Amino acid sequence: MPRLTVFGAGAMGTAVAMHAARAGVDTALWANRFDLPVLERIRAEGKHPGLPEHVPAALGVHGPDELDVAAKGIEIAVLAATSDTVRSLVGMVRHAIGEVPFVVSLAKGVETATGSRISEIVGAELQGPAFVTVAGPCLASELASGVPSSAVWASASVEDARAAGTPLVTAEYQLVFTDDLAGVEYCTASKNAAAIGMGILDGLGKLSSESYRNAKAALFTMAVQELCVLVEAQGGRRETAMGLAGVGDVFVTGAGGRNRLFGELIGEGQDPVAAREQLEARGMTVAGAASAGDARRMAERFGLHLPYHDAVYRIVFEGDEPRRILDALV
Repeated sequence: MPRLTVFGAGAMGTAVAMHAARAGVDTALWANRFDLPVLERIRAEGKHPGLPEHVPAALGVHGPDELDVAAKGIEIAVLAATSDTVRSLVGMVRHAIGEVPFVVSLAKGVETATGSRISEIVGAELQGPAFVTVAGPCLASELASGVPSSAVWASASVEDARAAGTPLVTAEYQLVFTDDLAGVEYCTASKNAAAIGMGILDGLGKLSSESYRNAKAALFTMAVQELCVLVEAQGGRRETAMGLAGVGDVFVTGAGGRNRLFGELIGEGQDPVAAREQLEARGMTVAGAASAGDARRMAERFGLHLPYHDAVYRIVFEGDEPRRILDALV
């Protein structure tokens, strides 16, 4: 078994580390300075505050001043950061991970300031390692609890994706490997924005006692169709968008993720900024707001007509009424 360290103690990073340790992989979790409140809770209570299960005894947990210990002898470095903080995380750990064979990213989306994919950022910052990205319908809470889950591991070489991911495969964590790296990365840039719209409908339903099941099914279909258009326009494969990284992730995030909850608060009448601050105060990072902007910019660059994504963008950023999400059906 290889030695693996997850750098970043957010909910997903911790869940992946917990799973890897349970799978028999020699695993460490490194908390950076921004993770100190989480680190304190893990050390005091034995569990991440955003996850339901205690961390396994086999998982080594290290603080910011133990980076060299956490990184010693690793073969797989897992970067657990958002798309807008992964560059900073790479800067923190670059000197310690050395010539690690595989770098795996859990980030979803593109860097807002540059539009760069995570593979492009890591490739520019780290010369040599094979890059792998992880996507698919895999909620951190369920992965941490050992609930059966599936994910996609993608790299420019499917052999590299398989080599990095196979040690983590168990009956509870099944993986698909692909070389459609661009397709998978662009799926992650759209799925959070799609989930916000699903949540907006849930919020509207709470106010009106209507379920909006018909509208939700229609808008879900539209979101997936637009995701396919976005992915194909940028060189990805349609089958990737129609698989776990695309439709699978839109489904699970729209059904129960934090971006769906963000949309629900907006649908109930909360200001988007206030809704985001409320969730972040509860330790939940909402990446979908930035993703809505990313999808809008990609659509403009390629001249794409994406009414569903456009409606989400206008509600989140331009002050449109939440009910305007239904206009996408026209």
